[in-house]
Amino acid sequence: MATGPGTGSSGIQLNIYDLSRGLAAQLSPAFLGKQIDGVWHTGIVVYGLEYFFGGMGIEFCNPGCTVIGSPTKVVDLGETHVPKDVFMDYLFELSSEYLPEKYDLLEHNCNNFTNDVSQFLTGKPIPSYITGLPKEILDTPFGAQMRPLLDVMSGPNGGTPLTQQSADKPTKMP
Repeated sequence: MATGPGTGSSGIQLNIYDLSRGLAAQLSPAFLGKQIDGVWHTGIVVYGLEYFFGGMGIEFCNPGCTVIGSPTKVVDLGETHVPKDVFMDYLFELSSEYLPEKYDLLEHNCNNFTNDVSQFLTGKPIPSYITGLPKEILDTPFGAQMRPLLDVMSGPNGGTPLTQQSADKPTKMP
């Protein structure tokens, strides 16, 4: 079956980025007493664009073009048959829940957003090692002390905020 913006179906990928740029993997045994492989930011790629929740609310960009750099890992989430216009309506509904002022790196973040979107598009969550990481970190004696550092790392990700005007632009960003 053909996929793409005009067909009502699209492949879906989860782009996974390590916000710590390898530091979590190196330092977590000493500071947390357990191995943490990364501090994950995720974006969901569908209909030719990557959507994520960041410091400006729901944002989008060309796949892999956030200011974070290239994804550490890409996970194939399958295919959706949710039409693009229905998906966009869903994103606008979510935008009241995923406001910039509600962003919290550990409690209301990009991973919660991509998990919600994945469940809407496929009926399946994103991998639990991503969604469970904040609790895993905070459950360690040192984890709560890391929160201020992690909050600093949650600035803008270089996407375009999702508005009706930006959504009406062509599917690919320049």
